[in-house]
Amino acid sequence: MELRQLALQALAGTSWQDKRAILDTMTPQVTLCPDAALVPAQPIPGRPARPVLVSPAELRNRSVATVEGRAILVHALAHIEFNAINLALDAVWRFPGLPESFYRDWVGVAQEESVHFRHLEAHLARLGHDYGDFPAHDGLWDMAERTRDDLLARLALVPRTLEARGLDACPLVRHKLASVGDQEGAAIIDIILRDEIGHVALGNKWYRWECARRGLDPVLVYARLAEDYRAPKLRGPLNMEARLAAGFAPEELEAIAPGGTPGRD
Repeated sequence: MELRQLALQALAGTSWQDKRAILDTMTPQVTLCPDAALVPAQPIPGRPARPVLVSPAELRNRSVATVEGRAILVHALAHIEFNAINLALDAVWRFPGLPESFYRDWVGVAQEESVHFRHLEAHLARLGHDYGDFPAHDGLWDMAERTRDDLLARLALVPRTLEARGLDACPLVRHKLASVGDQEGAAIIDIILRDEIGHVALGNKWYRWECARRGLDPVLVYARLAEDYRAPKLRGPLNMEARLAAGFAPEELEAIAPGGTPGRD
């Protein structure tokens, strides 16, 4: 099967195992048809019956000093990674007529996100729980729905906004886990941060490419898109070092975090 068709099939898969089996077949040797107009034959994204999806206000917070508290935190991270797999797959099938490297890049992102999910799922099992044991919210996919008709908005507000927030959150999450002796969990966060810098960098790369194609200023149009699509406001502290490594320009960081100090956390 063709690469973008495989991405759509994986997106529709309802279980982690379904998605992983298809992702494993999406090698560089698979044929790609960039201009094909694809239509989902099944509801997307495919989801398991659990976790139950609720509003963010309904989610519980527990101290990571308890096993249950750590499990709730790890479960929330696993849900983010599950959504991140879907987001990358959606970018592959949804937007036709782009360079081959665009599709190959986002397939690679989906595959790396699946590795993150596998690590977190295994750690959750060590804590006595499974993915689906706790409720979760659907904020990441909600933004994907809002931006489904505009590649520029998708690139601006998913990898460069929502996923970039992970760069800011990782140091705090790692500290929480390490402070209670969860070194395995902390090590997983190190892997996620390393890879997410690359994922956000791809978002920056293709966002700027699309801005150039449309003759738009990346900084000015970002502000308009964030307002038009009701992007969440950024909350500090920003991980300036990681954001610079991910390709944000100092002037962009100054625009989104006035008074920040590019180059330092």
